[in-house]
Amino acid sequence: MTSPATPLPTLTRALGPREALSLVVGRIIGSGIFRTPGPIMALVLAPGPFFAVWLIAGGMTMLSALCYAELVAMLPRSGGPYAYLKEAYPPWWAFLRGWAMFFVSETASIAAVALVFAQYSAVLWTASGGGAWPRGLETSLAVAGVWLFTWVNARGVVAGGQVQNVLTVLKLGGLVAVAGAGLLMARGAGLAAGGPEAGATAASVGGFWATVVAIGAAMRYAFFAFSGWEGATYVAEEVRDPERNLPRSILWGIATVLGIYLLVNLAYLRQLGPAGMAGSKQVAADAMHAALGGGGAILIAVAVVLSTAGNINAQVMVKARTWHAMARDGLFPSPLGRIDGRRRTPVGALAGQALWATVLLVVAGLAGRAYETVIDFFAFTSAIFNLSTFVAVWVLRRKLPHAARPFRVPGWPVTLVVVLVIQVAFMIVTLVTAPLPSLLGMVLTASGLVWYRWFRPGRLAGGGT
Repeated sequence: MTSPATPLPTLTRALGPREALSLVVGRIIGSGIFRTPGPIMALVLAPGPFFAVWLIAGGMTMLSALCYAELVAMLPRSGGPYAYLKEAYPPWWAFLRGWAMFFVSETASIAAVALVFAQYSAVLWTASGGGAWPRGLETSLAVAGVWLFTWVNARGVVAGGQVQNVLTVLKLGGLVAVAGAGLLMARGAGLAAGGPEAGATAASVGGFWATVVAIGAAMRYAFFAFSGWEGATYVAEEVRDPERNLPRSILWGIATVLGIYLLVNLAYLRQLGPAGMAGSKQVAADAMHAALGGGGAILIAVAVVLSTAGNINAQVMVKARTWHAMARDGLFPSPLGRIDGRRRTPVGALAGQALWATVLLVVAGLAGRAYETVIDFFAFTSAIFNLSTFVAVWVLRRKLPHAARPFRVPGWPVTLVVVLVIQVAFMIVTLVTAPLPSLLGMVLTASGLVWYRWFRPGRLAGGGT
């Protein structure tokens, strides 16, 4: 007589709307708002086009989120884009998305933000009177940060969600403090400082179309600052009432971040002026130094440490669910699909993710350009998969016309067409301006087909193609 098989542990729906909103905000706000305003101003040269870039990027992000909202409401499954691509396209395409996410774009993003966390921890230490940190210690602290938040999330999704709530409140408080200091303190260059030359704008230098081109070129930096808004969709199987809570959390999260970004950028502009922003490599630090003197370095370091800590926690939590889903589907090694029977967390995926991030951090510590390399190396490839995710809305409307859709994209099909046009334009600009990194990213992604064809566990176990 055989005993009944012990049911495998499953994920638990322990996250409410507050945690989902915190994940969206925490996943978007990382280091982008502290880094990208300078390059944007260097391209557009004037306040009007500068804020147009942020408003357009925020608007386009909101339109993109409407497409995701329909998908996640219809398919509230762990894995985010992987889950939607798996339903809309052949299995190998969804697999390639997950392969690319794990080996470079997403796990490397965790590593890159962890490095910024470590670097500004060193700045905070030095500004508070400590000595200079050796470079190797920064890498070690970045690794420790990744494993700390991995441990937090392995202890339970509730613990990870609660930590995310706290860090989101703290990071928003830090950004409000930065905005307040920049807007209320009288020091700094102010709005009257002019551009690189007094009164210069992209239009005055090269005409109206020069401004249009400059805004288009600057969009990639603003889009990067808004990236991560889909973060809550990765944990769809752990959110209560996901059909209702996930679309709302995504849309409200983007709106919240856009408002904060506009305030912080206005503070930067007031303190430094267009010329100061365009010539700054550390616009946030320079603006706070102008507003508060030496104390500004401590304020901005605290803000960046809190912001990046919240971003690391959000990334560690949400991205592990994709590797777990792929292992569950027989596409990744089975240990990545292990769930802690008591805490109901994907400990296998969390550990595997942290191990690969550690490898990348060691390499990044030697290379010295982890953050920039991530953006250049996988921007084009990520754009291809994003495009296919947006098209999946149309594919699934035809493939599953009678499926329940608690949320539908408003303004159909115009909204989708606008999103696709913007995405294709972004891909063209990326391919033209960074051809070699784009090609290398595609080659690495294509290498996943070798694993899919010959080595994936599902195939060895007799799974289909």
